[in-house]
Amino acid sequence: MTRAEAADMPDDGARKTPDRLRRQASRLLSQLTARSDRLINEGLAQVDARKWHYAVLASLQEYGPGSQAELSRRSGIYRSDMVGVLNELAERDLVERVPDPDDRRRNIITISARGRRRLPRLDKVLDDLHDELLAPLSPAERDQLVQLLTRLLDHHTRTS
Repeated sequence: MTRAEAADMPDDGARKTPDRLRRQASRLLSQLTARSDRLINEGLAQVDARKWHYAVLASLQEYGPGSQAELSRRSGIYRSDMVGVLNELAERDLVERVPDPDDRRRNIITISARGRRRLPRLDKVLDDLHDELLAPLSPAERDQLVQLLTRLLDHHTRTS
């Protein structure tokens, strides 16, 4: 836990964070992101997975085979990190790499049969973790939160 996180945690039941800080959406999103990342990373680690594994497998399942560069764009994983992620997935037989017939310098990545079987298991793990993360919200509030976050991200992705 960071020093900033510890400062926000009440030890006597009294809120320690000033109201003006609690009204800053950027601060709230940042703190929730830190907690969400920790929850997701720890939960996936328990089943020998990482969030980037899931992102690549989901991308391959939904959009089909692609080059490392395509997978980087689809998943948001830096191209320099993609090789390591693909190496881990290939070692676990979750993806297959074959030379691109149009350009032998690059590989085409495909989800393997084992990867297709693994993905629904990871979906279930993530669903359970999201239930924990969003526990205080009703199903309708969860849907609304996802819609609002998607709208914000889409807006800022288009403008950057």
